Amino acid sequence: MTAPILDEAVRSAFDDHPEPLRAALLNLRRIILATAADHPTIGVLTETLKWGEPAYLPRAPRIGTTVRLGRVKTARDAYGAFFHCQTTLIQSFRMLYPEEFSFDGARAIVFSIGDEVPKEAFRHCIALALTYHLRAPRGVSFG
Repeated sequence: MTAPILDEAVRSAFDDHPEPLRAALLNLRRIILATAADHPTIGVLTETLKWGEPAYLPRAPRIGTTVRLGRVKTARDAYGAFFHCQTTLIQSFRMLYPEEFSFDGARAIVFSIGDEVPKEAFRHCIALALTYHLRAPRGVSFG
């Protein structure tokens, strides 16, 4: 069972997407919430909107960076998980999972509607993002 969306604005952001995009984004949400729940270092997540899209980050400061979900604007049937482009996350993901994922520059893991999400690889990427500040050089902060 997936946690209900408590924030009305976040719920509306999901509801604004047509099916099957909504279902695909909600699947990524489920994976993000499960990853955080299984990873004691991450702790409780904040679910909010950034740039009008659902976004997730640890409630505790200096743990991780934001993961945002949304449609890829340049491709009708594409959606993804977006990461702060000034981190090294996408570079790391490309090295770890060159065959499992498609990427959009230095900012996103991209999926096509109907594709199966490689769940364990995606969970690993989410855990790396949500614990990013624990490994980032001191003085570097990306929310």
